[in-house]
Amino acid sequence: MQKFEIRAALPEDEDGLYEVAHHLDTVNLPDDRDAIRGILEHSHKSFTGSIKDPKRREYVFVLRDVVQNRIIGTSMIIAQLGRRDAPYIYLDVIDEERYSSTLDKHFKHTVLSIGYSYNGPTEIGGLVMLPEYRLAPERLGLLISYVRFLYVRMHRDLFRDEVLAELLPPLEADGTSHLWDALGRHFTDMTYADADRLSKKNKEFIRGLFPEGSIYASLLPRQAQEVIGKVGAQTRGVEKMLRRIGFRYAERVDPFDGGPHFVAQTDEISLVARAAPRKVGKLLADDAPGKTKALVASESPGPPYFVAVPTVIELYGAEECAIGLGAAEHLGLTLGHDVWVLPLD
Repeated sequence: MQKFEIRAALPEDEDGLYEVAHHLDTVNLPDDRDAIRGILEHSHKSFTGSIKDPKRREYVFVLRDVVQNRIIGTSMIIAQLGRRDAPYIYLDVIDEERYSSTLDKHFKHTVLSIGYSYNGPTEIGGLVMLPEYRLAPERLGLLISYVRFLYVRMHRDLFRDEVLAELLPPLEADGTSHLWDALGRHFTDMTYADADRLSKKNKEFIRGLFPEGSIYASLLPRQAQEVIGKVGAQTRGVEKMLRRIGFRYAERVDPFDGGPHFVAQTDEISLVARAAPRKVGKLLADDAPGKTKALVASESPGPPYFVAVPTVIELYGAEECAIGLGAAEHLGLTLGHDVWVLPLD
């Protein structure tokens, strides 16, 4: 029996997704039932194509413990970050050096410069796992993260040529952002949580109230300076994964909390390049030794539209593969069926 599956989120997943969101409460997946309901509705319309403009689609994936019938993790793809009605807003982080021969003084400053993009990248985000599953031997966190790159490859024409991942910086236990308290709050009179939440729906207040031009970080309190471009403890594993598959720090940060932005050219991401369509040519025992582990995915015109499962595979020839019997049964596949395969080893 297949123990875990990843599939497109459905409107009836509201309770399960709300439980997962409660453990992190981010702007992409807030701890708010009404917001979760809206996210699921938007995702459902994205998978079905009811949202006609591909740039406006947002896809949510859920990782299920099949045995317990429980949603234990989630991740998301935002097809395009940055449009005319909702720009991608960031702070460029620039190193500036100053020297006075008169005083023989040399200083190196970090300068923050706000930027806007109306034709931005695809964003991956919303990655959350229930704590009790994070150390499972199946490496479930990687599966729910990797599935986004498999889906991008399956529908490459729907996504941009650059992919962005925004990582959380160090935050205080109560969610306080030192950068926001030192900078953004002075220009908006809003808390970090309220501003972050509002920015998901409306970014006009940022352009209307934030200062234009350069901001010298050396004028900010030390605690605020220290979080700029830094990765918080809870996302260091994600940073390692991103670097391993081809992402790099973009010298840009979130204007609210200073979290670093990582980017990669879509077709140069190793997982995107590695994913490929195949035909099922053989079936394997699920515990077949010496076989490659992979995510195998199939799609259907009706709910849940997209399903992927971890299994063992064997690639042979240019177009065929063998997959585990349990995965084939779970996906309803027989010999000759088309599948998408993302090798994990």
